[in-house]
Amino acid sequence: MIFLGFSAGLPFLLVFSTLSAWLTDAGLSRTLIGYFSWIGITYSIKVFWAPVIDRLPLPYLTALLGKRRSWMLVAQIGIAVGLVGMASADVQRETTQVALFALVVAFCSATQDVTIDAYRIEAVDKRLQGAMAATYVFGYRLALLAAGAGAFYLAAFSSWPVAYLGMASLMLIGMVATLVVSEPDRSVSTATRELEVRVESLVGIRNPRQGRWSRFTAWFSDAVISPFVEFFNRNGRSALVILLLIGLYKVSDITMGVMANPFYLDLGFSKIQIADVTKIFGFFMTIAGAALGGLLVVRYGIMRPLLLGAVMVALTNLLFALLAVTPADLRLLALVVSADNLSGGIATSVFVAYLSSLTNSAYTATQYALFSSLMTLPAKLLGGFSGIIVDGYGYLWFFVYAAATGIPAILLVLFLSSDRADMLSSAPVKGGS
Repeated sequence: MIFLGFSAGLPFLLVFSTLSAWLTDAGLSRTLIGYFSWIGITYSIKVFWAPVIDRLPLPYLTALLGKRRSWMLVAQIGIAVGLVGMASADVQRETTQVALFALVVAFCSATQDVTIDAYRIEAVDKRLQGAMAATYVFGYRLALLAAGAGAFYLAAFSSWPVAYLGMASLMLIGMVATLVVSEPDRSVSTATRELEVRVESLVGIRNPRQGRWSRFTAWFSDAVISPFVEFFNRNGRSALVILLLIGLYKVSDITMGVMANPFYLDLGFSKIQIADVTKIFGFFMTIAGAALGGLLVVRYGIMRPLLLGAVMVALTNLLFALLAVTPADLRLLALVVSADNLSGGIATSVFVAYLSSLTNSAYTATQYALFSSLMTLPAKLLGGFSGIIVDGYGYLWFFVYAAATGIPAILLVLFLSSDRADMLSSAPVKGGS
């Protein structure tokens, strides 16, 4: 899982903040860089093809490797090919080609995420899921370090195309891991099948085995409709508010991240300084924040730490606003980045725990794909306009704007916390206890 987590994390920054730094170095406008961030929307819509990955076998490869490993290997090869394509293009003259190859990388990366999540859930029983998740996150963070600091070092000592070729070669780690691991066993519980039969009946499917159209509609009902029916049935009146919170919780963090590297470069910091402070030192602060977030969940439950994470992320964006009006100081940069990564680590670990608590084990892969897709979609859409705000109003007001985008998430957490308290207080007492 460490190696698979590394493979999952490697492409993310290469189509996000590291790519922003490359485009900034090439002299592209901040508005165009902001538009490039929309490539990341691919991660936010993976729920649309997650059911296909979950149920559709690949010719020849699935028979040879199994369903999970075959999809993983194809996705990893696609990522490597896309990175080589980006490295081979001239950023200034072939900007469209770079964008298309970046889109290939993002699509294959999102596909890999869906498959690895499904593999992680199916490979071991429930008592080992915590260990699987922990090792996956560790590998993912190592990959972010490689795609962040590693790419910056390679670019500083050589060039950005060489850096991206180096990142493409690191995808071999995931490919080897995919070939080494065993295909997990899959089974559908009786309760899951009964729910699917009820949903099939509700949508008018009487005999799912009769005719090609009936088989397709039955497949669509089981793979796509049933997971959503189960979620709304289980959460009742709070379901829409929960989905709204999922969509807005990361907005403040992701919106700021689009312009982070251009901001550091515009302040006058070198690539080496950025790598040292924001990537390596920031890496350890993120790990510390994630560990602290886990402890807070154990001690106080989920909702209060979830509120703390939302507030901290918004407030740290205001620290960047302070940095924008202060002469460049490496120590102040280290302090602000430390606060940002610590708060981001807390918010992320608590948010993952919250998403996990919302997932039904019968539909973990599909529902988690829904949550993780929705988690970044509004943020990516808003992030695309980041460059316009910076070009029009400057970094100070951009970071104030990024902090303000965190207010809706804070209010939604407060609402759901009070709603949960109301439900608990109104629940009937059973058995005289």
